[in-house]
Amino acid sequence: MTNPIPPLHLYSVPRDPVPGQPPPPPRPRTAWTADQLMATEFPEPRWAVPGILSEGVNLLAGPPKVGKSWMSLGLGLAVASGGRAFDSVPVDGGPVLYLALEDTPRRLQSRMGKLLGGQPAPAGLTLVTECPPLPQGGNEAIAGWLDRNPDARMVVIDVFAKMRGPSIPGASAYDADYAAVGHAKRLADHYGVAVVLVHHVRKAGSDDFLTEVSGTNGLAGAADATLVLKRSRGQADGVLHVTGRDVEEAEYALSLHQASGAWQMLDGPVTDHTISDTRAAILRAVRANPGAKPKAIVQALPQTDADTVRRTCSRMAADGQLVKDGAGRYFPPDSRTTDHSASGVSQLSDCPVTSPDQPELPGQPKTGGVRLSHSDDPTHANRRTR
Repeated sequence: MTNPIPPLHLYSVPRDPVPGQPPPPPRPRTAWTADQLMATEFPEPRWAVPGILSEGVNLLAGPPKVGKSWMSLGLGLAVASGGRAFDSVPVDGGPVLYLALEDTPRRLQSRMGKLLGGQPAPAGLTLVTECPPLPQGGNEAIAGWLDRNPDARMVVIDVFAKMRGPSIPGASAYDADYAAVGHAKRLADHYGVAVVLVHHVRKAGSDDFLTEVSGTNGLAGAADATLVLKRSRGQADGVLHVTGRDVEEAEYALSLHQASGAWQMLDGPVTDHTISDTRAAILRAVRANPGAKPKAIVQALPQTDADTVRRTCSRMAADGQLVKDGAGRYFPPDSRTTDHSASGVSQLSDCPVTSPDQPELPGQPKTGGVRLSHSDDPTHANRRTR
């Protein structure tokens, strides 16, 4: 079958300009003296989704049927239209290439119809259902599309297993995984776009979400960022764990709207949405009245008996979901503005810390679906100069 993305020459080989098309970007410099490097001004990383998806390779992993493809398609629609990712984060619009290698055109049409909810489909989203593996022509095909779309912001490969190609004979499993991601990384670095590789996690869970990514550590090691989508037992439908070189490690609570397939961010720390109803009610009461004692919390929760409140507060303090001082007062785990040191309150917090270099997300950790309304002040960043 004919390759749906017409390939051009290998992206890493200099070539003459094609009439009617912009010239290919120059190859980036790779060596400096120390003083030259310190005197060089580099552009800031380009974010497909500020604070979450930066330029480079982003490995998005999760268990089967958790909603990774719905999330990827929703993000593609949001970025291509310049709307709001996860129904919360304003994004700069730009062309998006979505390789839906496990879907049919009919299924894609059905899913987009739900996600769009009657809004027009963005012309900037290109959908492809067949492409050769990266080392066997996929690199050239994607590079050709990027050459024709110099303002592109994101490429989604769903799923990565369909594009990684055969392993190098004699290579270790780690080296094979690292090399497989390396094909996508060269594209991402050369063109300054976010490349999202949709992948799976192991069946066995782990306290460290990075170790749950299926395969060796070579996959996460070669990627610029790793995102793991996990199901939640509480009020949230999922939790997105994020870490990377240009993104701060963080967690975002998600809600999946079954009717539309859209993931949406939930306000507040993840713990507010992943604990039991009783604990969530107590946490809300303590957030509204930091330093409350059990008696005051009981009064705020008239439908919960006093013994249950006292026992639950004690267990939450032991689990790190509340902070208790020497006077028996309770504080939220992320309380930063009040000095509790005199009362012996721990200063540890389970809330993600936002780096000053990282784009600030609205309302702190959020998560979720896609609304395609335009941002109040949409801007369209030009391709970075290399």
